Amino acid sequence: MAARGITGIVSSLSDEALILDFQRGSRPAFEELFARYREPLYGFFRRRLDNRERAEDLMQEAFLAVIRATVRHEPRALVRTYLYGIALKLLATERRKKSTKDAPLEAGPEPKVDDASEDSVWVRQAIQKLDVPEREILMLREYEQLSYSEIAELLRLPVNTVRSRLFRSRMALKNHLDPAGKMQNAHD
Repeated sequence: MAARGITGIVSSLSDEALILDFQRGSRPAFEELFARYREPLYGFFRRRLDNRERAEDLMQEAFLAVIRATVRHEPRALVRTYLYGIALKLLATERRKKSTKDAPLEAGPEPKVDDASEDSVWVRQAIQKLDVPEREILMLREYEQLSYSEIAELLRLPVNTVRSRLFRSRMALKNHLDPAGKMQNAHD
């Protein structure tokens, strides 16, 4: 009964309270953070990498980085932003490793979406055509559901720059999805 009580209390805490409890040595706090962010971080890597096992490995590496840095962690950002920051660094390292092993990694693999409908295939193909920075900012917003301020913090950009780049990314995506529509609208 006592274990259930602790679990219930831990699951009701904010992410920020959990990370602070984890810093003080609470294993249940870490387990709750892991439970909350395991799937979102796996999805982050899976949408950007072709290899499921590598996505799983990098998700686990992200949590290992949290464990290693727990003593140094200062709650300057939301835990979610902190975790995605770690994920972005791991992804950049992974891409550098891959580009030195293989041919240069230009655009990366197609973002992964679970739905295999015809529309989702078109969207995946259109997203693949975006430049890497355009694709990343769009994926952070649309797939990871990060706020403008979280994206700004992660990419170290002003919020207005995030807004304008996201707008340009969406317009580029729209043009890739419907290049003929642009021509039809011009004739109407």
